[in-house]
Amino acid sequence: MSIALPPLLDLPAVLDMEASGFGPRSYPLEVGYVLGDGRAFCTLIQPEPQWTHWDAQAEGTHGISRSTAMSHGRPAGEVAQQLNDDLRGLTLYSDGWAHDYTWLGVLFDAAGLSPRFRLDNLRRLLSEDEADAWHQVKEQVAQGQDSPRHRASADARVLQLTVARLRER
Repeated sequence: MSIALPPLLDLPAVLDMEASGFGPRSYPLEVGYVLGDGRAFCTLIQPEPQWTHWDAQAEGTHGISRSTAMSHGRPAGEVAQQLNDDLRGLTLYSDGWAHDYTWLGVLFDAAGLSPRFRLDNLRRLLSEDEADAWHQVKEQVAQGQDSPRHRASADARVLQLTVARLRER
């Protein structure tokens, strides 16, 4: 699903992923992003046959069951190709860079593709004062959103709007 919004301030493109859990055997279940102009995209990812790790606590957080991902997710190759088509040449930012970078690698390895975009740590965009205020401002932004879902594109939007709020200060 892709949603176009009116252009925002000079905002970073933000990517977020939801996964089967944490650790070396975890894998992506959902990827979402929000671009600087406000356009957003989100999709579930169908687990590959060899992706078997499951953490019920992670499911409790993001609310995506393995059966939902299996029945409504798109194949890894299709998702990776769409990300390359949509994001070619861009740098996107993530607040959970170490995890999201790893899960993106799992996705692209399964697809037999290489990302044509760059993923970087959102922390690079913040001054020390902004980093100190990050969690408090992020909580305020999250409370002001219509979507209570802990899902990839909704989370990416909260991250992007948090950067905007910090820059307004």
